[in-house]
Amino acid sequence: MSKVEIWHNPRCSKSRAALALLEERGLEPKVVLYLEETPPAERIEAVLDLLGVEPRELMRKAEEPFKKLKLDDPKKSRRELIDALAAHPILIERPIVIAGRRAVVGRPPERVLEIL
Repeated sequence: MSKVEIWHNPRCSKSRAALALLEERGLEPKVVLYLEETPPAERIEAVLDLLGVEPRELMRKAEEPFKKLKLDDPKKSRRELIDALAAHPILIERPIVIAGRRAVVGRPPERVLEIL
């Protein structure tokens, strides 16, 4: 199996459950605490491509930056939305697990098993 990476928020029960599922299978994923070590815009864009989703689909819409920056505005470009994710990582849905050329949002956590 190729290297596994998880964009993790230890305060999130879904993220903790996804990490536990990986570890129960003997995997030692690279844990990216994305709120502290935010991936750059280019990495976010690459992961969006692996997920097969657009930036707004990965956003937590109830978070304050989403409302304040008016990220629901259809005139916002893909680049503006990706830059917003990079500048405000709280907007990134979690957890995201990346394995090779595949990625999945672990909601529910069992979804991470789909790419292993």
